[in-house]
Amino acid sequence: MLQVRHSDSRGKANHGWLDSKHSFSFGHYHDPEHVGFGPLLVINEDQVQGGQGFGTHGHRDMEIISYVLSGALEHKDSMGTGSVLHYGDVQRMSAGTGVRHSEFNGDRSQQVHFLQIWIQPNELGIPPSYEEKHFTPEHKKGKLALIASNDGRNGSVLIHQNATIYASIMDEGDSLKHALDEGRIGYVHIIRGAVTVNGVHLKQGDALKITDEALVTLEQAEEAELLLFDLPKQ
Repeated sequence: MLQVRHSDSRGKANHGWLDSKHSFSFGHYHDPEHVGFGPLLVINEDQVQGGQGFGTHGHRDMEIISYVLSGALEHKDSMGTGSVLHYGDVQRMSAGTGVRHSEFNGDRSQQVHFLQIWIQPNELGIPPSYEEKHFTPEHKKGKLALIASNDGRNGSVLIHQNATIYASIMDEGDSLKHALDEGRIGYVHIIRGAVTVNGVHLKQGDALKITDEALVTLEQAEEAELLLFDLPKQ
């Protein structure tokens, strides 16, 4: 079964300093048709104005992944981690028993644009931890590059859930396939451009929920960048 999530149907929150689009129910936005998908609970596309950001706040028992699209995202947390993330950087923070952090755009000349992704862990009460990796465009071009997994294989960040996340940059003529094992579901989020997924044409900001399908087929790309989630059905 295929279910399209059109970009313009996402929840919207514009606070002036922050323009955010919510693929799933989040904050004051609630849509009973879109309350997570398996353990994938949040994909927020955030654009933060220069000199602004999220003040220090707390999380527990959540895998939080940031995928930076442009600009510079400054991170600080109660574990003593401090970092500035740019395009190609993938950050994973396991909140576990509790962590406090802030995210800030210290460059007053441009926005920072990133995806904030939350995945429910399969183990509660773990010690909080942090990790970041850089993935060049060349690493993602014409293939599904593993960026997050439950064992950190192939240079991916480690998430505490039986889930995998792949990133790809696809041009015209590229065709990719990904098998979904029994009991698995897929979710494809289009970051840029356009691509046809299992016969469904998707453009920037669109997504596709994939259930009871054995294969994810990506083709007819138009300068596309995307994320593919392979998830347990739960």
